[in-house]
Amino acid sequence: MGEEKRRLYEIEIVKRTPILNLHITTATPIKLPNEPGKRGTRYQLLSSRNRREHPEDDLFAPYLLTAMEPEEAAGGKYTLFLGTPETVQRRIKTNEQELHPTSADKMFVLRNVGKLIFGSGVQESLIELPQGQLYLVRPLSPKGYSELIFKDAAIRIRRTNQDFHFQLVVQRAFEEGEEELLAEEEGDDAEIDALASERDEKTFLLDEALHFRVETRDGGDSVIAWRDLSGDTGDVYEFVCDAAVPPNQLQLFLRAAQKCQYERKYRKSNTTASEEDLRQFEFHQELPIPPASPINSPSLTRSIDSTEFMAPTTPSKQRAAASPTTIPEDSKPSGPIYDVSNPPKPKEIYASITAELHVYDPQPGHFALVDDSVVATVSEVGKWEYWLQIEGKKPWLGTAVVSDFSPVFDFQFFSFVFNHFSPDGAARSWLLRFKDQPTLERFQEAIMQAIWERLNETKWAKIQEKERDYVLDSMGALTMEDAPLEEEEDEEEEEEEEAEDEGIRSDVYDSEEDEEEEQEKDDHEINSQLAVGYKHDRSFVVRGSKIGVFSHTYDNRLKFATNISKVTTPKGKLMNPKKVMLHGEDRDLIIQNNVDPNKLYRMDIEYGKVVDEWNVHDDIPVINFAPENKFAQMTSEQTFLGVSNNALFRVDPRLAGNKLVDSDMKQYASKNDFSSLATTEKGYIAVASNKGDIRLFDRLGIRAKTQLPALGDPITGMDVSADGRWILGTTQNYILLVDAMQKDGKNEGKLGFEKGFSADTKPRPRRLALTPEHVAQFYHETGKPISFTAAKFNTGEGVEETSIITATGPYIIEWNLKRVLRGTKAPYKIKRYEDEVKADDFKFGSDKNVIVALPNEVNMVAKQSFRKPTRESIIGNVRISSGGHRSSLANKIGTPLSGRYKLGRDDIVNSPY
Repeated sequence: MGEEKRRLYEIEIVKRTPILNLHITTATPIKLPNEPGKRGTRYQLLSSRNRREHPEDDLFAPYLLTAMEPEEAAGGKYTLFLGTPETVQRRIKTNEQELHPTSADKMFVLRNVGKLIFGSGVQESLIELPQGQLYLVRPLSPKGYSELIFKDAAIRIRRTNQDFHFQLVVQRAFEEGEEELLAEEEGDDAEIDALASERDEKTFLLDEALHFRVETRDGGDSVIAWRDLSGDTGDVYEFVCDAAVPPNQLQLFLRAAQKCQYERKYRKSNTTASEEDLRQFEFHQELPIPPASPINSPSLTRSIDSTEFMAPTTPSKQRAAASPTTIPEDSKPSGPIYDVSNPPKPKEIYASITAELHVYDPQPGHFALVDDSVVATVSEVGKWEYWLQIEGKKPWLGTAVVSDFSPVFDFQFFSFVFNHFSPDGAARSWLLRFKDQPTLERFQEAIMQAIWERLNETKWAKIQEKERDYVLDSMGALTMEDAPLEEEEDEEEEEEEEAEDEGIRSDVYDSEEDEEEEQEKDDHEINSQLAVGYKHDRSFVVRGSKIGVFSHTYDNRLKFATNISKVTTPKGKLMNPKKVMLHGEDRDLIIQNNVDPNKLYRMDIEYGKVVDEWNVHDDIPVINFAPENKFAQMTSEQTFLGVSNNALFRVDPRLAGNKLVDSDMKQYASKNDFSSLATTEKGYIAVASNKGDIRLFDRLGIRAKTQLPALGDPITGMDVSADGRWILGTTQNYILLVDAMQKDGKNEGKLGFEKGFSADTKPRPRRLALTPEHVAQFYHETGKPISFTAAKFNTGEGVEETSIITATGPYIIEWNLKRVLRGTKAPYKIKRYEDEVKADDFKFGSDKNVIVALPNEVNMVAKQSFRKPTRESIIGNVRISSGGHRSSLANKIGTPLSGRYKLGRDDIVNSPY
């Protein structure tokens, strides 16, 4: 293995009779207590647990600590050496600074080595194997047969914070100096990644579904294998043990894994397990473990960058939501969140179910147990009014059942999470944990029934059973068939690596203020809307009665071009644009003000003034409008589409009088409450409503080819992929992703725009939402519920849609479409700003750059700068921009009583646009 300089570790020695407890904390010397051992004294690593119950702890017995002579210049500090008995003896005899470490020594070069041996208070390691290689093997996949994830790693079993749940953990080992070199290459965000430690650690919930097994091959290699539950059929992870790992240690590891699986399955200690009980976790019926070939593996550096997308990771923050610990007494609510001793009298009880109650504890960043047995009751209390009451030994809380409390169901851990403001202004996230999935499903149906009835003012029993199933399936697990992945995910990772440095690709707009703007510092206006140019590289930002124009530079920056101040009607009346849309080769801007919904205005951008006022219809207000087709704004097309509450129509500015084309209007007798629309490249139309339903048309003036049932939540934004395959519908708390391609039957291969789906084959949307723990963390940071901006695909002529962008509060969120279709949990990345994001969209023709409008700033940011949602990235590295801008008082993040409160613009300085 060659000579290698041995690291020194700081040791805290706590005197306890009759042993010394040793804790490794850092890689530096430390002062020893008053009674340190003399030179050559051995301190054996001892477990704090009962050896009789945990024989696997004997694996650590060979590792010793030796106190050496005090260093002359260290002021009484001792240098401590960590190693095996053989290396300790060699060191004592030779007192050399260099040595030949054994394979087992290598385990101590791992990061967080103390946690590896002793565990950390709440996540104790049971057993570990010190050295091997981790592969992801795909024997049936076209993506490639085998990928080397970590070329040097250790594997261990770790307790979680939840009883009877354990994790299988594979952690990468570094060569001397390698970790520092990688940190330098990654730049400023390396510190965040290091804290999160997810790129170098893969964790898996130890469940019998993994089919965990061990095999010794003819060549003598010992292999541990388990299923990749997020991969394709036959995909497995393989940990190939180093030859120095003794066979008996391997068998101890397997035995420990079987006991852990037993505890998770039966929720009781393994001390009651017989040999027959443990034999069910041997999985002899599985095919032989396929060999892992390193020939086609990527380089080590590539594996660091890309494996987060290649393997199912279980970040510690994700497990926290499912692994609650008892909250400290001083952190518990002192009593009921507010007076619930006299809740509304129920007219009808929809569900009354026993569960555990947990509250989100922001300090450790997970949910903490407050009551191990409560009754959660969902009931109707008035006309279209519903109530959730939670009581245990005492009443804990009561709240109206509304979509605003951000309900999230987690079927992996049988949990329901919701957010709640108490009368004292404090924002809290609560979690109800049920005993099994059927119980959660009963509770979910009660909650969804209440929300649906409130929004639709219709009784749940009156809708067809198929529609009820559609609503519940859409709100539960991901059920829609996966679309085929035609390209390897490797290609996506390579593209991301080729992106330029984040510091070059991202820029913050610093206002170029003229004298007029200087005089308007106290206007208190904020940026509200964003329109991104297709034909020309320009973006337009609405701020009160002004419109800022920004050009896109060759190096992907925004450059302030000009400011169109005092937008007025042709008659000279000042107006604040409420909605805007680029039109006519990006030369015109269609504007709707916040006063007259029946009128639209055309601004000549080159002239910088509103030149036309159009009366659409005297009796039909315009709720929303969209281009004639996906890329119509790049052409000289004059017409465009609009919706009212109950009509879909075409607007033709060339008509005399009213501009609505009567012959192309589809009007409904009932109030459908239309809210938004979008079009495809061929001009197919998707229309959504505040009831939550979606209609698909192939042209105007006829009935919809397809109508997708309402899920109950208002749809506030729509987008469609250019080819019409994918439909996005944005609600406050989640985003619907619908596959409009028919998979079977006589219309197989047709889009729902072209031919209607049969009643039995309507597509079930994927529900893109934040995970419960991230909802809780966002809520704690901002003091506000989730409220997504209209989600959009990246778009461009001939460009495939690969990403989805939206925002909530100060967070930009990007979903990767391929990972969504694979069913990856939390397939999104985030970027945090100091202020609330007002509008966002991709730069036209690319998925690499996002244009962001904040209250007082406009940015173009590289998607490469987005990070996986960890506690660190959610808290963020918030800093003042180069222009020194801050948000206005109305746009502060949080409230004085929420978890995090950030000063607003008026607290610091007034700055004009």
